[in-house]
This record gives sequence, structure tokens and C-alpha cells, in this order.
Amino acid sequence: MIGLVVGAAIVRSGRLLAARRTTPPAAAGRWELPGGKVEPRESADDALVREIGEELGCRVAVVSWLDGDQRIDARHVLRAAVCRLAAGEPRVGYDHDRLRWLAPGELAEVDWLEPDRPFLPALRTVLLGSTP
Repeated sequence: MIGLVVGAAIVRSGRLLAARRTTPPAAAGRWELPGGKVEPRESADDALVREIGEELGCRVAVVSWLDGDQRIDARHVLRAAVCRLAAGEPRVGYDHDRLRWLAPGELAEVDWLEPDRPFLPALRTVLLGSTP
């Protein structure tokens, strides 16, 4: 069975929040859309809100899901959602050591993990035309 991992494309004022991983060692120092695994009997929306609360200490609201799932490995796929901050400010925690708010022209400045890369063109369009 393929497990679902959800990623939050948190958008504010035309910028996207990117988070730099600290673990696992193969991903350390690379950037991602923060999120995590969907638990049994949990909706993707609920999982994303829970994971962002645990990882970044803030609350998000899901605005819309981006098209397509991206393969992470043989057992997991990534689905990403455009989100807005609903409460609090994101902060680094155990899984991340740095956060950056990226403008559309800055998306290529960080070393994204491979599963996140296919979402970048759609996110650039969101950043240029929307402010959730």
C-alpha cells in the first residue's frame, strides 16, 4: 500500500515558506514544503494542519490542493496544498533548522528535495497572482 505524505505550500504576501531539513542525513541541508505522513483514518487536510502545528508551531488553513502526486520512494507519494497562515508564526524545530520566505524569482535559489520540485511552476503562478 502506498502511503500519503502531505506538504504545505504556505503563502503570505506573494512569498512561499521553504523549510531546510535537518533529518534524515540524506535530506539534511535541503529544502522542502513542510508537512508529513497522513495517519490512518485522517484526512489529508487534517494531517497537514496537524503536521504543521507539530513541526512549525503555527496553524494553517488549506486553500487548495495542487494537481498531481509526486513519488517520494517505493512506499510514499507527496501531495501538496496551498495554505495560508491561520494563527501564529512559523518557527524552526527538530526537523528544520532554517525557514525562508521566497519570492517567485527566488524559488530556484534553494536546493529543493526532488519530490517538491514538480510543484514549483504552479507555486510560482500562485505567488504571482494570489495572496492567500
